[in-house]
Amino acid sequence: MAIQTKLLGLMDVILRVPPLFIIDELLRTGLGVPQYDIYEEPDEFVEERSQAGETVFFQSYVLSALAITMVKFFLSCLGCISALCVFMLWTKHLVTVYMYLMSVGIVFVSYWTNVSTMKAVVSATVVGEEESATVETHNSPLEDILSLNLGHLLDTDSFGFTIIQNYLLQCILAFTFCYVHLGPRYPLLQKLLPISFMAPSFLALLPLPPSVIQHAPVFAALLPLALVKFVLWYSAFNVVRTIYGGYQYARTFISNFGMSTLVETEWSRLNVPCVLRTFWILRVIEHAVVLIAKSGATGDDHEMVTNGPWAFAAAAKSLLISGCETTTAVLGMTSAVSYICHYVGCFFQWALQAEEDEEKSIGTVSAILFYILALQTGLTGLEPEKRFVRLCRNVCLLFTALLHFVHNIVNPLLMSLSASHNPSLQRHARALAVCAFLILFPASLLAYLWSHHPTSTWLLAVSAFSIEVIVKVWVSLAIYSLFLVDACRSVFWERLDDYVYYIRAFGNTVEFCFGIFLFFNGAWILAFESGGTIRAVMMCIHAYFNIWCEAKAGWSVFMKRRTAVRKIESLPEASGAQLQELDDVCAICYQEMRSAKITRCRHFFHGVCLRKWLYMQDRCPLCHDILYWIDSGGENKDDEPVDDNQGEEARMDFDDDLEIDNEGPD
Repeated sequence: MAIQTKLLGLMDVILRVPPLFIIDELLRTGLGVPQYDIYEEPDEFVEERSQAGETVFFQSYVLSALAITMVKFFLSCLGCISALCVFMLWTKHLVTVYMYLMSVGIVFVSYWTNVSTMKAVVSATVVGEEESATVETHNSPLEDILSLNLGHLLDTDSFGFTIIQNYLLQCILAFTFCYVHLGPRYPLLQKLLPISFMAPSFLALLPLPPSVIQHAPVFAALLPLALVKFVLWYSAFNVVRTIYGGYQYARTFISNFGMSTLVETEWSRLNVPCVLRTFWILRVIEHAVVLIAKSGATGDDHEMVTNGPWAFAAAAKSLLISGCETTTAVLGMTSAVSYICHYVGCFFQWALQAEEDEEKSIGTVSAILFYILALQTGLTGLEPEKRFVRLCRNVCLLFTALLHFVHNIVNPLLMSLSASHNPSLQRHARALAVCAFLILFPASLLAYLWSHHPTSTWLLAVSAFSIEVIVKVWVSLAIYSLFLVDACRSVFWERLDDYVYYIRAFGNTVEFCFGIFLFFNGAWILAFESGGTIRAVMMCIHAYFNIWCEAKAGWSVFMKRRTAVRKIESLPEASGAQLQELDDVCAICYQEMRSAKITRCRHFFHGVCLRKWLYMQDRCPLCHDILYWIDSGGENKDDEPVDDNQGEEARMDFDDDLEIDNEGPD
């Protein structure tokens, strides 16, 4: 059952690929819009106008060219919309469409082969009549069949063999058409269809005039063609009803669940990534076959064999260039890149033995990033050489971004290993090996790029991403080392939180500075190198999320920490005698207290623990009283007005809670 399901899924994917080829071909031809200026007057019109002394030739040329261009553009857009509608059909409707197209194709193939065969028969008959006076001619195919002259019938040079070959082909086409056509299947009609297909082959055996034989394919195609047209007109209402039903379904679904849910559902139903990936692979295979055929026709096969890797590298370069020349091709390449990046994430997930599912998002994010890079750099509109260079640069940027995703996998693993005191040396070694890769590989990449490429905005962007990932890895390793040292200590390390905060603040500051640098780098590209709406929109998104939001969040954390420090400093420090007399642990971290702060409600806590608590609320963890001291003016140290009765009310509530607890059953 699983194999059958996979085969049906594969068939569904394959059936949706041809519409993408149609859209790709229409986009490759520019939707019928010519690549030259139609207002540029051709040489022959210049000569005619100079002779006639009038501009009527040029005006008529421009009007006709403009009309033809508009008609081509309209038909191309109609073809794209039709192909897209076919692509989005349900599987049963898609099979119906392909059966109809197959029946139409069978009719035209049958007509074309019949016409070719009849032309060969007529030409052979004419030549035989001209040479009959001087050359001894062979018997006709009918005489050969009646006399069982198999040697002459199987001779590939005789037109009898051509007739027999066409007869066998027409048999196959006739029975295939009888099976796939969507018209009424009356018994008489099913019997007449094979006769209609094979009639020209029978007539070619008879001594009929050449005019009758030449027109036989036309009459033979009338019956299946009429059946095809009947099916088209009969199904027109069903086609309109299907399209309207799809519109009603989408409208109802959007009103009930929203547009995003509809897109997600249709994306899953159509299996878009797999279809795009299959389309791109088949497209590359097609171009590879064409490239091999051209090299064989020009006699370059021997040169490809002798040159070896260089020839294959040139072929791969040509395939990559042609693999991103249209928007649909870029989408297919994006799906292939996403597939590769997904398994790269799976590899690092396996290497780290991590339990998180971070690698599942790597494929999606890398696909979005690659496609945005292709759009904002205008990849499809570049010349072949520039397109290849830009593609390589985009892949380099994508790979540096992929390193950041790998760091997002290894960073929480490092923190959990160090904080949980995990004794598994193998897991520590794996995580440290990945960190070493994240440091050495970007450093090696930067050394190679700066030694082989001139300074450019692209190189600066790659350098910023690479240095940023190196700094983030060092920050993670530093915090990991501090946690390991803390695990080896026997006493509570109060300064640990400060050290971790300073290291993370340094890493976040570096990341913020690189974000500002990348913004100005993109502004330079937008202003002086390659502008565009997409690049401007992406810069605005980068400025908001990576600069403004990060700065706002960082400032908020800084102010919270500063406020908490000031509040803690307002509390008195516990003396050694008080701590010895208390002989208790901190109620927040349950660690021994060698130093402590005393709240106004006379509770003892570690200063660092109390500071972390103040990030969330200003109440005591035990009695819910106000933690910090109140001055005589009725305001706290941070100029925040506080009601003096709040502490007493909180203490009374806490006492009530204790009484309720004490009244429980023994």
